[in-house]
Amino acid sequence: MLFLNLVFLVMKKFLILFSLLFIVKIGCSSYILIPMDEGKQKNHLKAYGIAFWILQNDLEIEWLLNYRGGSFLIKYYNDIEKECVIRGVSFDIIADIQAKAIKQAISDPEVNQEVVKLEKSPKIAVYTPPGKMPWDDAVTMVLEYAEIPYDKIYDSAVINIALPKYDWLHLHHEDFTGQYGKFYVSYKNATWYQKQQKESEARAKRLGFEKVSQLKAGVATRIKEFVSGGGFLFTMCSGTDSYDIALSATKTDICESMFDGDAADKQAQSKLDYTQTLAFKDYTLKTNPYEYEFSSIDGTMVRFKPKRIPENQDVFNLFEFSAKWDIVPTMLCQNHENVIKGFMGQTTDFHKRFVKSSVTIMGESKALGTVRYISGELGQGRWTFYGGHDPEDYQHRVGDPPTDLNLHPNSPGYRLILNNLLFPAAKKKKRKT
Repeated sequence: MLFLNLVFLVMKKFLILFSLLFIVKIGCSSYILIPMDEGKQKNHLKAYGIAFWILQNDLEIEWLLNYRGGSFLIKYYNDIEKECVIRGVSFDIIADIQAKAIKQAISDPEVNQEVVKLEKSPKIAVYTPPGKMPWDDAVTMVLEYAEIPYDKIYDSAVINIALPKYDWLHLHHEDFTGQYGKFYVSYKNATWYQKQQKESEARAKRLGFEKVSQLKAGVATRIKEFVSGGGFLFTMCSGTDSYDIALSATKTDICESMFDGDAADKQAQSKLDYTQTLAFKDYTLKTNPYEYEFSSIDGTMVRFKPKRIPENQDVFNLFEFSAKWDIVPTMLCQNHENVIKGFMGQTTDFHKRFVKSSVTIMGESKALGTVRYISGELGQGRWTFYGGHDPEDYQHRVGDPPTDLNLHPNSPGYRLILNNLLFPAAKKKKRKT
């Protein structure tokens, strides 16, 4: 009996000690670190969804720029831990003293790292035609995968000035020149192409425009006003160069008769106004309606002439910026890889000679002489152009099946899209002088 009492007392002390240690551990483990470095994060893409979800719940996040691939630090809440588990996002629970040590190390002036507070859940809009499915566009696809909410808007909403209620706008792979993607030679007899043209012409009439090209020019101008007023614009593929071309051609007709019923202005090239564009200058229009190209900006064909470049050699490099001095491009380039595999699109990348000197180049292929990932300011806002169609589909074609992002949860190419999404959430910080 005495022996049993002794055993009971020992076990009781052990349980009390264990409970105290557990309480101390929980009390000290007051932060969640979401690592974003190579091999430490099971699902980089859904980690951004977690960050967005936390912001939606009015909590702050600290984005640790250049620290372990751009990791996230959040005060510990049980619901956040549960959500990470549900979504399959890797995380560590760390003590307050560890969190302070990390931030102290980052604050060292000699360390190219910085802490940026994310405070606001951005309101997101995707400019996309009615009926388009999420997998038609890499951005909408990754928003769906990361479980980030967004609104779909199109021409009528833009023309009727609905943009100011949003913080972030993505342009679906649109042709803002009014030439329907210059798909005429390949798809003029396709039912979907003919339907698209009829619907676009009817929409232009309803909104008070004689031609689709004039409607798209009006939309492009409204979007430019949105950016200048403090909005953030992100676009890929043909939504990049065709957008700038539309801005430069508002005072001339660049569409041939199969697109708008009359001939293009023969003097259109000389009437382009490069001062109106965001990114590009001095380019030459491709006026042949049977040529699948808008202008000399696009670098797609350098992969084929004089000889074809193997897919595994088609890569681009991200630039490294000073995290303490050049915070914005540093945010937009956060990644666990600096060499990103290339991918084509109607507009794959941009010849460097046509990029304005005011533009920040964030990713380029020196071997090809092209730039892939660029950004710049306009008024109170900012824009980013990212060449190519789908970061995990090298040569996407019309009708190809959708990319399954469950197979690419750590895609560095898709991470660049999501970096841009978080930018409007950042606390505005004065530039150091």
